[in-house]
Amino acid sequence: MQALLDVILPVFLVIGFGYAAVRSGVFPDAGVDGLTKFTQNFAIPCLLFSAIATLDLSGVFQPALLISFYTGATVGFLAGLFGARYLFGRDWDASVAIGFSCLFSNSVLLGLPITERAYGVEALQANFAIIAVHAPFCYALGVTVMEIVRNRGGLAGDTLRKVLRSMFRNALVIGIGLGFLVNLSGLPIPRVVDDALALVVRAALPVALFGLGGVLVRYRPEGDMRTILYVCAVSLVLHPAVVWGIGMATGLDRDAFRSAVLTASMAPGVNTYIFASMYGVALRVAASAVLIATALSILTVWGWLAILP
Repeated sequence: MQALLDVILPVFLVIGFGYAAVRSGVFPDAGVDGLTKFTQNFAIPCLLFSAIATLDLSGVFQPALLISFYTGATVGFLAGLFGARYLFGRDWDASVAIGFSCLFSNSVLLGLPITERAYGVEALQANFAIIAVHAPFCYALGVTVMEIVRNRGGLAGDTLRKVLRSMFRNALVIGIGLGFLVNLSGLPIPRVVDDALALVVRAALPVALFGLGGVLVRYRPEGDMRTILYVCAVSLVLHPAVVWGIGMATGLDRDAFRSAVLTASMAPGVNTYIFASMYGVALRVAASAVLIATALSILTVWGWLAILP
């Protein structure tokens, strides 16, 4: 109960504050788009840049960490893909989008603040290692499989360009890439620049959580409830369970193990709806899964925190 009160509820109260403000009309719905653009295109890329630029790369990029997390993510994607196709009779295009909803956990907006509140700032090193390859991995997998499906099993000539464009037009990926460039080159960040970054970074997560609450007002559940609950189960239970098993088998150290399991247990991120919108399929499932899984994760994350070492 203490974990629920001290770690989880403050994060979800900020989300709920944003949701209530927009739902009641106190904060305009149009303003949510501005907040989202600020956080997604500026504040969070600055946060990731600052974190990656100062990471001890040799210490945090453990093979066992990445294998554990991304094997779990891939299992989630395949469960969503084939479950949508063979359990719910969706066509292959929609099945890929539903698989992507099971793949893309909200590693930044939920994973970072919950891990920080549970285990402290120093525990975020493994989170940043996961996040550094999260968007590239997920978009590469999702776009590649979608293009294979749409071309009836064959790769189109422009598939690679589509994958690269989806990844490297993403501001988060740009921030991560620039962070790696500074880290590997050893270039110092001028103090005045570092201080300015710190100001933006301090606003990143609280504003992003408020904005997330505002965005969720738009994602109202409408039908497809069995499929949506299936996505929730894969995202909130199967993905972290697989990460737990592989992390234990590979001897992942305690701090990295905690970060991997907690990040895997997060609800699908808004990027899942963006991916569905790119292809115009499974929009209702993706949107509703973001809302419902985010609400359910209050309880499921509490459960994972209770059993984590």
